[in-house]
Amino acid sequence: MYKNRFVHHLTKVFVDIMFYGGIICCAALPFAMPKLAFFLGYDKALVLPFTIILFSSGLCALFILWQLKAIFKALLGGDPFISANVSCLKKCSAASFVIAIIYIIKMIFSPTLMTIIIAAMFALLGLFTLTIKDVFAQAVAYKEENDWTV
Repeated sequence: MYKNRFVHHLTKVFVDIMFYGGIICCAALPFAMPKLAFFLGYDKALVLPFTIILFSSGLCALFILWQLKAIFKALLGGDPFISANVSCLKKCSAASFVIAIIYIIKMIFSPTLMTIIIAAMFALLGLFTLTIKDVFAQAVAYKEENDWTV
Protein backbone atom coordinates (compact mmCIF):
# COMPACT_ATOMS: atom_id res chain seq x y z
CA MET A 1 0.00 0.00 0.00
CA TYR A 2 1.24 3.48 -0.84
CA LYS A 3 2.09 5.73 2.09
CA ASN A 4 2.53 9.50 1.99
CA ARG A 5 5.69 10.71 3.62
CA PHE A 6 6.62 14.05 5.11
CA VAL A 7 9.06 14.68 2.27
CA HIS A 8 6.17 14.48 -0.24
CA HIS A 9 4.26 17.19 1.57
CA LEU A 10 7.40 19.30 1.99
CA THR A 11 8.24 19.03 -1.70
CA LYS A 12 4.68 19.98 -2.64
CA VAL A 13 4.95 23.08 -0.45
CA PHE A 14 8.23 24.04 -2.18
CA VAL A 15 6.67 23.50 -5.62
CA ASP A 16 3.73 25.70 -4.60
CA ILE A 17 6.05 28.43 -3.30
CA MET A 18 8.11 28.32 -6.51
CA PHE A 19 4.96 28.40 -8.66
CA TYR A 20 3.41 31.43 -6.98
CA GLY A 21 6.80 33.14 -6.65
CA GLY A 22 7.38 32.50 -10.34
CA ILE A 23 4.08 34.14 -11.21
CA ILE A 24 5.14 37.22 -9.24
CA CYS A 25 8.58 37.26 -10.90
CA CYS A 26 7.13 36.92 -14.41
CA ALA A 27 4.59 39.65 -13.72
CA ALA A 28 7.25 41.98 -12.30
CA LEU A 29 9.88 41.25 -14.96
CA PRO A 30 8.86 43.90 -17.52
CA PHE A 31 8.96 46.57 -14.80
CA ALA A 32 12.06 45.34 -12.98
CA MET A 33 14.26 44.53 -15.98
CA PRO A 34 15.07 48.15 -16.97
CA LYS A 35 16.08 48.96 -13.39
CA LEU A 36 18.10 45.77 -13.10
CA ALA A 37 19.86 46.44 -16.42
CA PHE A 38 20.77 49.96 -15.25
CA PHE A 39 22.02 48.60 -11.91
CA LEU A 40 24.15 45.94 -13.63
CA GLY A 41 25.41 48.34 -16.28
CA TYR A 42 23.85 46.64 -19.31
CA ASP A 43 23.16 48.54 -22.50
CA LYS A 44 19.54 49.71 -22.88
CA ALA A 45 19.35 47.85 -26.21
CA LEU A 46 19.66 44.54 -24.33
CA VAL A 47 16.70 45.16 -22.02
CA LEU A 48 13.98 44.04 -24.44
CA PRO A 49 15.73 40.89 -25.74
CA PHE A 50 16.69 39.79 -22.22
CA THR A 51 13.16 40.50 -21.00
CA ILE A 52 11.71 38.36 -23.79
CA ILE A 53 14.16 35.53 -23.08
CA LEU A 54 13.56 35.57 -19.34
CA PHE A 55 9.79 35.95 -19.67
CA SER A 56 9.39 33.14 -22.20
CA SER A 57 11.61 30.76 -20.25
CA GLY A 58 9.81 31.81 -17.06
CA LEU A 59 6.46 30.92 -18.60
CA CYS A 60 7.83 27.50 -19.58
CA ALA A 61 9.13 27.03 -16.04
CA LEU A 62 5.70 27.98 -14.66
CA PHE A 63 4.13 25.42 -16.98
CA ILE A 64 6.52 22.75 -15.65
CA LEU A 65 5.64 23.71 -12.07
CA TRP A 66 1.92 23.57 -12.93
CA GLN A 67 2.39 20.02 -14.22
CA LEU A 68 4.35 19.10 -11.08
CA LYS A 69 1.48 20.42 -8.97
CA ALA A 70 -0.85 18.03 -10.82
CA ILE A 71 1.55 15.13 -10.27
CA PHE A 72 1.81 15.89 -6.56
CA LYS A 73 -1.97 16.08 -6.29
CA ALA A 74 -2.16 12.51 -7.58
CA LEU A 75 0.78 11.44 -5.43
CA LEU A 76 -0.73 12.80 -2.23
CA GLY A 77 -4.09 11.32 -3.26
CA GLY A 78 -2.47 7.91 -3.03
CA ASP A 79 -2.47 7.01 -6.74
CA PRO A 80 0.71 8.22 -8.45
CA PHE A 81 0.71 5.67 -11.30
CA ILE A 82 -2.01 7.05 -13.53
CA SER A 83 -1.97 7.94 -17.21
CA ALA A 84 -2.53 11.63 -16.37
CA ASN A 85 0.91 11.71 -14.72
CA VAL A 86 2.47 10.18 -17.83
CA SER A 87 0.91 13.01 -19.84
CA CYS A 88 2.16 15.60 -17.32
CA LEU A 89 5.70 14.25 -17.57
CA LYS A 90 5.55 14.37 -21.38
CA LYS A 91 4.44 18.02 -21.20
CA CYS A 92 7.24 18.80 -18.72
CA SER A 93 9.73 17.28 -21.12
CA ALA A 94 8.46 19.40 -24.01
CA ALA A 95 8.65 22.57 -21.90
CA SER A 96 12.21 21.67 -20.83
CA PHE A 97 13.24 21.30 -24.47
CA VAL A 98 11.65 24.67 -25.28
CA ILE A 99 13.71 26.32 -22.54
CA ALA A 100 16.84 24.61 -23.89
CA ILE A 101 16.06 25.89 -27.39
CA ILE A 102 15.48 29.43 -26.07
CA TYR A 103 18.93 29.45 -24.47
CA ILE A 104 20.59 27.83 -27.49
CA ILE A 105 19.19 30.70 -29.58
CA LYS A 106 20.41 33.16 -26.92
CA MET A 107 23.92 31.68 -27.27
CA ILE A 108 23.99 32.90 -30.86
CA PHE A 109 23.50 36.52 -29.78
CA SER A 110 25.01 36.58 -26.31
CA PRO A 111 27.17 33.56 -25.52
CA THR A 112 28.02 33.11 -21.87
CA LEU A 113 29.06 30.14 -19.79
CA MET A 114 25.81 30.31 -17.82
CA THR A 115 23.74 30.24 -21.02
CA ILE A 116 25.53 27.06 -22.10
CA ILE A 117 24.97 25.49 -18.68
CA ILE A 118 21.26 26.37 -18.66
CA ALA A 119 20.74 25.02 -22.18
CA ALA A 120 22.56 21.78 -21.32
CA MET A 121 20.70 21.37 -18.00
CA PHE A 122 17.26 21.78 -19.54
CA ALA A 123 18.11 19.52 -22.50
CA LEU A 124 19.23 16.88 -19.99
CA LEU A 125 16.11 17.49 -17.90
CA GLY A 126 13.96 16.98 -20.99
CA LEU A 127 15.66 13.65 -21.73
CA PHE A 128 15.45 12.56 -18.09
CA THR A 129 11.75 13.45 -17.93
CA LEU A 130 11.08 11.42 -21.08
CA THR A 131 12.80 8.45 -19.42
CA ILE A 132 10.75 8.86 -16.23
CA LYS A 133 7.62 9.18 -18.38
CA ASP A 134 8.37 5.78 -19.91
CA VAL A 135 8.90 4.27 -16.45
CA PHE A 136 5.57 5.71 -15.29
CA ALA A 137 3.84 4.43 -18.45
CA GLN A 138 5.13 0.93 -17.76
CA ALA A 139 4.03 1.17 -14.11
CA VAL A 140 0.56 2.29 -15.23
CA ALA A 141 0.36 -0.70 -17.60
CA TYR A 142 1.39 -3.11 -14.82
CA LYS A 143 -1.06 -1.52 -12.40
CA GLU A 144 -3.96 -1.71 -14.85
CA GLU A 145 -3.12 -5.33 -15.66
CA ASN A 146 -2.98 -6.11 -11.95
CA ASP A 147 -6.30 -4.35 -11.33
CA TRP A 148 -7.97 -6.52 -13.99
CA THR A 149 -6.43 -9.68 -12.47
CA VAL A 150 -7.85 -9.09 -9.00
